[in-house]
Amino acid sequence: MVRIVADSTCDLSPELVKRYDITVLPLHILLGDQEYRDGVDISPSEIYAWSDANKTTPKTSASSVDDTIAALKPHLDRGDEVIAFGISEQMSTSCNVIRMVAGSMEGGDRVTVVDSQNLSTGIGHLVIEAAILAAEGKSREEIIKHIEALRPLVRASFVVDTLVYLHRGGRCSGVAALAGGMLRLHPEIVVKDGGMIPTRKYRGKLDSVILHYAKDMEPELLTARPERVFITHSGCDAAIVDQVRDYLESLHHFDEILETRAGGVVSSHCGPGTLGVLFIAGE
Repeated sequence: MVRIVADSTCDLSPELVKRYDITVLPLHILLGDQEYRDGVDISPSEIYAWSDANKTTPKTSASSVDDTIAALKPHLDRGDEVIAFGISEQMSTSCNVIRMVAGSMEGGDRVTVVDSQNLSTGIGHLVIEAAILAAEGKSREEIIKHIEALRPLVRASFVVDTLVYLHRGGRCSGVAALAGGMLRLHPEIVVKDGGMIPTRKYRGKLDSVILHYAKDMEPELLTARPERVFITHSGCDAAIVDQVRDYLESLHHFDEILETRAGGVVSSHCGPGTLGVLFIAGE
């Protein structure tokens, strides 16, 4: 049987992790001298409080060797095969750590590591697709072939409330030039070729900006794969999230509209008030 493992930046909810039988591997977050496991022993609100108090973005790192062994070993001991997804290799060494650890384990040749070339539920889309195929009894090779075809079709973008966190972290090219610009500037950040770049620039109150951002994607949304669309945010007001959900429902296109909260690693770099609509483009 093929088992699916994903690092914690996939930002899937506990309900989805359980529904699709996914093993989540926590990345690490460093607040000064203290190290925490993403989604296990620290919350985004605690991260924001520390970041604002210290005027810096927390450091994040790949999973530990021990955590990676703990995620892989039960599957390998049962004789199962594993497909493990990691955040884009341009953003983290997560994939390399999983490869290194798998290579040192008995049965490690039954582990295939997938560079998602994405982040957050951009990864989550691929993880769920792989889990569905695994549950249908598809082989590791069949699942990998399908995922490699889908990977360039994933559309991941988000609008940030504040540029401070992205600017501090230095992970998004072009943000430094925007950071000194006008107040109330909310850029759209798009994941492209495994990296993040700012594209459209919105100004105004966050609630109107986010709805405008969602509506700007309408042509793509209407031709997207209909199975699911994610609204993923790092702590937006419920009214803003509901507004986006209502708009997506009005399209009468998606079978499922899934809301998830970004985990600690993604929240560390994008800051509070960030929201994205993530989907898979039609082929």
